[in-house]
Amino acid sequence: MNSQSYRASETIVTAACATPIGVLRLYGCSRGLLAIVLPKQDLQAVERKLVRYLARSGVRHVILREEERALADVRHQLWEYFAGLRRRFTVPVYLCGTSFQQRVWQLVDEIPFGTTWTYRELAERLGHPTAVRAVGAALAANPLPIVIPCHRVVGARGALRGYAGGLALKEFLLTHERAVAQHP
Repeated sequence: MNSQSYRASETIVTAACATPIGVLRLYGCSRGLLAIVLPKQDLQAVERKLVRYLARSGVRHVILREEERALADVRHQLWEYFAGLRRRFTVPVYLCGTSFQQRVWQLVDEIPFGTTWTYRELAERLGHPTAVRAVGAALAANPLPIVIPCHRVVGARGALRGYAGGLALKEFLLTHERAVAQHP
């Protein structure tokens, strides 16, 4: 996760990525992958949030450009993930969020493929056992679903709770990962 620094302008490239769960919209810049938009998410809301995030990091002017071949490494790693060939993403990312959100996202990235942790377990591992709702809010703000696997966080006793792409998608991703993990 990169530190924030002043920059007068930044170009955000965007590209579509066809997957078994539908078309994902990818956003990246010179600093790394910025966002992945799931099929049920609002593109305009995500774009507005990206511009606000970059403005907070000192970017004064944002250029948004569609490039069909952009973010090829991300698209390839997503293809590998859905083909059962990748368990962890290695693309550079640029995460804009509060220090608490970034700590949550870093810890979520450590959840082993094919397993789940509860919101409470995540809060305890962060050293804030009563911050279960704050953990949930940080996960809801995750700009990189799948790459930062917030779908691996579940409610008490494994109950599926909120996911930006809907609970059916969360269940699909968890089922996919369990199946891949059982057949290495």
